[in-house]
Amino acid sequence: MEPTIPLAPRSLLFVPAARSGMIEKAAGLPADLIVLDLEDAVRADEKAAARTALPAAIDRLGPRAAIRVNAPDSAHFAADLAAIRDIAGPLIVVPKVECGAELAPLAGRAVLAMIETPRGVLAAAEIAASPGVVGLMIGTNDLAAALRLPPDAGRGAMTLALQHVVLAARAAGGWAIDGVFNALADADGLARECAEGRALGFDGKSVIHPGQIAAANAAFSPSPAELDEARALIAAATGGAERFRDRMIEDMHVETARRLIERAR
Repeated sequence: MEPTIPLAPRSLLFVPAARSGMIEKAAGLPADLIVLDLEDAVRADEKAAARTALPAAIDRLGPRAAIRVNAPDSAHFAADLAAIRDIAGPLIVVPKVECGAELAPLAGRAVLAMIETPRGVLAAAEIAASPGVVGLMIGTNDLAAALRLPPDAGRGAMTLALQHVVLAARAAGGWAIDGVFNALADADGLARECAEGRALGFDGKSVIHPGQIAAANAAFSPSPAELDEARALIAAATGGAERFRDRMIEDMHVETARRLIERAR
């Protein structure tokens, strides 16, 4: 893994690349990354138009733009590669990655690899360590289907996979991005899932509706109390093991506090 984007996104909003109105609206939203989708959000008969629309959409969105291509084993992948060949800069999101070799056609590009299948989960460490990969994103909907989970299974059935993706991403030094929350009207459920994702070690969350952005940004940002605690710890630390506010701290706690402060926006 070769992280080239220094700060992991708290929120990644997916927008169909062919829908200019939605892209225009997204430009005014506070999502950290806006992913121009060529895959699930675009019908087969609209994919050519979506590819053609990419340059204008990227110009409109600026550095927050990313592009999700179709899966490496898809019949649409080659056309996607041709469409992005001369588009420099944007992060490329690749769905359903199952091994590092599948990313070879994207050499020289920054890649966020989506882990959405059992094979992808088992190969997550290899994928995360592949050249150009800046992080992993778990695709919980496709993974649940591939695992044949019942509709009411809940995220608890995927805890092992969630943790495995975080471990693989961290071992390679990159981002870990949580999957989508499907219940658009369940604000409390979204907040709980975001908090759970952060507790598992994820840096941010993919979102599918503008109304989900604020919750993701809030959950994956340090709170004022956390920032105050981090600054006080750094100020008090003198090196090595010592006591701080009735607990023992070491150099690793100082580093953790510094990383937390870096996440503040």
